[in-house]
Amino acid sequence: MATAHTVPAGRQPGPWLVAAGGLAATLIGNGIGRFAYTPLIPALIAAAWFSPADAVYLAAANLAGYLAGALGAARLAQTIGSTTAIRVAALATMASLAACAWPLGFAWFAAWRFLAGATGGVLMVLAVPAVLALTPASRRGRAAGVVITGVGLGIAVAGAAVPAAAQIGLTFTWLVLSATTLLLSVLVWIAIPGDRAGPATVTRRAGPLPVPIRLLLAAYACDALGFIPHTVFWVDYIARGLGQGLATGGAFWFIFGIGAAFGPFLAGTVADRAGLGRTFAAAMALKALGVALPLVWSGPAGLFLSSVVVGALISGTTTLCSAWVAEQTGAAGHRRVWGWMTSAFAVVQAGGAWALSHLFAVTGIHAPLFAIGALSLAAGAGLAVVATRQQSIRPGESSR
Repeated sequence: MATAHTVPAGRQPGPWLVAAGGLAATLIGNGIGRFAYTPLIPALIAAAWFSPADAVYLAAANLAGYLAGALGAARLAQTIGSTTAIRVAALATMASLAACAWPLGFAWFAAWRFLAGATGGVLMVLAVPAVLALTPASRRGRAAGVVITGVGLGIAVAGAAVPAAAQIGLTFTWLVLSATTLLLSVLVWIAIPGDRAGPATVTRRAGPLPVPIRLLLAAYACDALGFIPHTVFWVDYIARGLGQGLATGGAFWFIFGIGAAFGPFLAGTVADRAGLGRTFAAAMALKALGVALPLVWSGPAGLFLSSVVVGALISGTTTLCSAWVAEQTGAAGHRRVWGWMTSAFAVVQAGGAWALSHLFAVTGIHAPLFAIGALSLAAGAGLAVVATRQQSIRPGESSR
């Protein structure tokens, strides 16, 4: 068996440099590799690269890849090492974006968008644990927030840059995205040190999940379905559904990304005062209202408010859910349970994306998509409330 490379303790990068590497990883895999596609959908349709139905099916292929990546991340890390897996996934994302620079047909694009989703799943599952393992306990909460901020930062940058780049050409746009991920991959390579050799980990048989965790898992699955309308259809809804054009759609996607960039910190601040369970339940309810808002208010102010609220809570609920799992399971059980929850999220997200894409292909209208997403989030909020009450009556639970 190959010996893992050990970085001498004196040469370890500082915790904030490591966190910056984690941010770059989620920025590559999710902010750019996944979500830069959303503002490109209207441009791909306008340039006749794909039909409206095919364009959203490609988004669904990306989400299916995310499922595969999330499910396989732990096994990949065990096989080649966590840091090596992160580095390989970052470079594979770069290659997938470069391959999309030429319109060689739906099957070609679907394969590469699937790969970009898979690498996004790997980076999302592995980046946070890799960073926290190298971060002092007193800084881990803030470090996790920095890492997850990469998702929202990528959305914001894509909203600002993609519509402008698309005016030059789609091939140019894809190549710029690929070159950007290459530069970020260099930061990942520098900031996150190589895997350290250590004793083999003995896997113990896990007992049944406590009731609050089961309820939280179901709530997080509801969050996955509510996640889809804005992250897949939002720009297309504004650009084509409302007839406001790609520039306007991209502007609101930028606003969405700004919300996503600040969401983890805002959610954490509220949770410090109100508790993780109550804050997660309230966040789910508020996100349900944000997703439903376009059904009743599609003016500029309504679109702005929906973009900000849903954007902030896209990343905010993920941060809250992960932290709540850690609070209930402890550090030893967090990675195992969070892996299950990430996989459940990916399953519902992938299946929901295909179902909603088919619904849109049949109807050609966006309103049912927002209604389904809002109802799912409302159900998740209810489950989170019950989970909070169950947790409060369990003996031996630690306080926040």
